[in-house]
This record gives sequence, C-alpha cells and structure tokens, in this order.
Amino acid sequence: MASLNKMSKASRRNYLTCGLVILAYILLQVMSGSLSSSLKGMLVPICAYVVMAVSLNLTVGILGELSLGHAGFMSVGAFTGVVASTFFQNLIPFAPLRLALGMAVGAACAAIAGFLIGIPVLRLKGDYLAIVTLAFGEIIKTVFTNLYVGLDSSGLHVSILEDNTELAEGGKLIISGPMGMGGIEKISTFTAGFLLILITLAVVFNLVNSRAGRAIMAIRDNRIAAESIGVNVTKYKMIAFVTSAALAGASGALFSMNYSTIVAAKFDFNMSILVLVFVVLGGLGNMLGSIVAAAVLTILPEALREFADYRMLIYAIVLILVMLVTNNPILQGYLGRVKGVFTGKRGKKEAA
Repeated sequence: MASLNKMSKASRRNYLTCGLVILAYILLQVMSGSLSSSLKGMLVPICAYVVMAVSLNLTVGILGELSLGHAGFMSVGAFTGVVASTFFQNLIPFAPLRLALGMAVGAACAAIAGFLIGIPVLRLKGDYLAIVTLAFGEIIKTVFTNLYVGLDSSGLHVSILEDNTELAEGGKLIISGPMGMGGIEKISTFTAGFLLILITLAVVFNLVNSRAGRAIMAIRDNRIAAESIGVNVTKYKMIAFVTSAALAGASGALFSMNYSTIVAAKFDFNMSILVLVFVVLGGLGNMLGSIVAAAVLTILPEALREFADYRMLIYAIVLILVMLVTNNPILQGYLGRVKGVFTGKRGKKEAA
C-alpha cells in the first residue's frame, strides 16, 4: 500500500488502464458462451481499432500533430502481414506463431513507411501536415489497388497495374489488384488482439514516461522553447511518428487475418477519420479514453442494427451529444464534485 502511494499519478493511471484491459478480457472469456455470434465476430476488429486509437493518440495527443493518414499505415501492415503469413505457411504450420510473424512484418514495414513519409512531412505542422498525411493515405490505397503479388515454388512475384506475375503451376495470387486479397487464412484470435493491446500500452506508456517522451511533450507544448534548450525536434517527432506507424501496421495485420477477403478500399479516408473520432472522443493524451471510445463506437452501430435505416442517424446524434457533454465546463465541474465526494478529496479541502 505504501509503494502504491509513492507512485506518481501517471503511473497509477497507467496501471489502472492495463488492469481494466485485463479485467475486460477475463470477463469476456468467462461470458463467451452467452455472447452473440455477431459480438464474438467483432472482438478482433475491436482490438485492432483499440490499437489504432492508442497509436494515433501518441501522434495527436502526445506529439500534438494532426495526422489524417493513419489508415495508410494500417493498410501497409495488413497487406504485408498477409503476404508474410502466406509465404511461411508451409514452413511454420503453427498458426499463432505465423500470426505473430505476420504482425511483426506488418509493424516493420509500416515503420519503414512512417520513416520515409516522416522525412518530408515532419518538417511541416498544423494543417499542412494533416493534408500531406491525408494524401499519403490515398497514395498507399492506390498503390495496393494496382498491386499484384503471387507466390509459387520459385518465390514471390510482384507486378504493378497488370497481372504479369506468370505463376508456375500450383502458384497462388495473394494480392489481386482491385480485387484485393482473397482466400486469407483466418488465424487472428481475440487472445492475440488482447496481447497486442497490452504490448501497445506498454510501448506507449514507456515512451511517454521516458526522456524521449518528455522531450516529445515539450515539443507539443512549446516548440520554440524546446529548440532553445537543445531538443532535436525532428528526431523526437520522428520517434513518435514511427512508433505510431509501427503499432498501426501490427493492428492492420491482426485486422486483415480476421477476414477471408480484404480490399485496399477498406483503408480509406473514412477509416482515418473514424480512428481520429475515437481519439478526440476519448480525450487527447487519454489512452483509457481511447480504448473505451474505440470499443463503444465499434459496438454501437451493431447494437443499433434493429433500427435499420435510422441507426446511423442515431449513431451521429450520440456522437454529437457525447462531444457536447464532454466539452461542457459546468457538467465537468459537477462530475468533479461528485468524484470528490466519493474519493473524500472534497471533505479534505473543506476541512483545510
């Protein structure tokens, strides 16, 4: 108990976030028999969206830069992860290990893409950076829409615009241009998604609480002041951006191997905006809020399916109401007083 009191407020919040994620996993595993088939099918996508929200919050909330191309990194991880998993299908028959390898390859390729796009982009700021990242996401989508990748006994074959792979007998076309990827082996599991969430939280929390994290937040708060004391702005912005891209790539690999078919159009501008809504709704820099927002807003459209044509209208109204409530200072003050009553802080202040 004494060691808990000595912890900083940020550390307690981080442990609470991880604890709640573990508790949610245990409860869902216990209740798995009573869950509907549609909800069971949404568990892996929810995990992928949670990782996307937390990773984007690193860029938007911690770094303070607006990125609108996060779905591009997810698509890089999705396509490269499936290619890697298919390539090692005969060499590694154990599906969980092949899934882990696919997520690792997806994360590495997305990190490389993040580094390459970060070289010119991170010298910009504000609206300019948002527009360039938006363009990057559309470019990545177009590239995968026109990409053909096949696998046969001689290895991988790649072509652009037209299918010139010329596969040998028994070969398989993994990426079929506009048709996307078909016949994907569905090896993603809820447990793998849960472990990826924990890894993501560990990476983000350790980065934020490190020297590099303090430098990143100093750049967010006042770039000129950070530069004046010798902080390498480009270096630390690149660290945050590449880490965010790598985590998005891992989530993309997890997401893609949950379906038998994936097309590049799935990872469009709307996907990036959806993830940004998770971050803004949950609170900038608030990882627990991003997790809750991603889970609730992914389940909500399915829960409203019985309302048929009106479900997306209700979904939009709920979003507007939640944003109004969370940005109302009067209501926030009231909630703060209620919290003070339960925690005893209010009584201590009055006694003082």
